[in-house]
Amino acid sequence: MTLVALSARSAVVLAALVLAAAPAAAQGTAEERSACMGDAFRFCLSDIPNVAAIEACLERNERELTPACRAEFQPAKKTRLRPEHFR
Repeated sequence: MTLVALSARSAVVLAALVLAAAPAAAQGTAEERSACMGDAFRFCLSDIPNVAAIEACLERNERELTPACRAEFQPAKKTRLRPEHFR
């Protein structure tokens, strides 16, 4: 098996581990996982499959994250409820 094939296979296995590591509630939404998957592999490979460690690692590296992943760590914007929200 070549190094490239082994690396591709390892990436698939690691992606499966990340997705199956913990219950969905602990991992965040599909959007959060999608936004941060590449950054998790880039910065936190040694923390996989420990979801809490991955989250801590991503927070430590927040300045280096892709914009989509960085946005997942920002506080949610508060909106005022208006009557149209309940229609």
